[in-house]
Amino acid sequence: MLFALATAPGSPERPNEDWAATALPASGRGGTLVLLDGVTPPRGDDGCVHSVPWFTARLGGALIELSGSRQDLTLQEILALSIRRTADTHRSLCDLSHARTPQATVVMARWDEREIEHLVLSDSALLLGMRDGSVRPVLDDRLDRLPPGALTSVEFTDTRLRNQEGGFFTAAADPAVASRAVTGRTPLDQVRTLAALTDGASRWTELFREGDWADCLGVLGKEGPQSLIDRVRALEDADAETGRVRLGRGKTHDDATVVHAVL
Repeated sequence: MLFALATAPGSPERPNEDWAATALPASGRGGTLVLLDGVTPPRGDDGCVHSVPWFTARLGGALIELSGSRQDLTLQEILALSIRRTADTHRSLCDLSHARTPQATVVMARWDEREIEHLVLSDSALLLGMRDGSVRPVLDDRLDRLPPGALTSVEFTDTRLRNQEGGFFTAAADPAVASRAVTGRTPLDQVRTLAALTDGASRWTELFREGDWADCLGVLGKEGPQSLIDRVRALEDADAETGRVRLGRGKTHDDATVVHAVL
């Protein structure tokens, strides 16, 4: 078992809102990984006295603890319990009904000697590198299915799309959102590697089209997570200097995190 992890903030002036961790059970059989991408609220308007990194650290901590210790619970059940536990720590101080209350995308994977269980919520990605050489991406594509231009209006996004039927879902304060996650199980003997990427890192494939998911996993296997992030940063800088063809109105740099596991 080999884990490699790299992360980089989108700006040195702002804290990194991503969070990631891996764990191995004391028994030595299996493992788990968790990756979160915190959602930055506009102008700090989220009804909460705490920061997004505060939220991702607490939610991530609960997820990694429970996914490693509660084999009797599914990952959906663990996500629901972790959201409830995190919400309980600040519901007396904060307006958790606010559409922009601190929230995050979620990727989780857990495996034992028989199978891998996975969960993806919102636009971070999980890649399964299969032993036959193929790569299977596990994606929650609800954001891609939104009406054209919907995300250009913050007000529209919050009131009509965020954590709403027909929109997209993130882990915030409602445990019921766990039922919206993309989940599945795969026999362990079919999988060679796993990779979890926040959208700041998956830009290499999804935004800049430098290669498909198999190419992306190939870079991780040969060069490691930091190299993939460095490649993304170089592409972002070049695009910003030549008219923002790919970036458009998006951030020049986003927080970027990658976890790579060789089983």
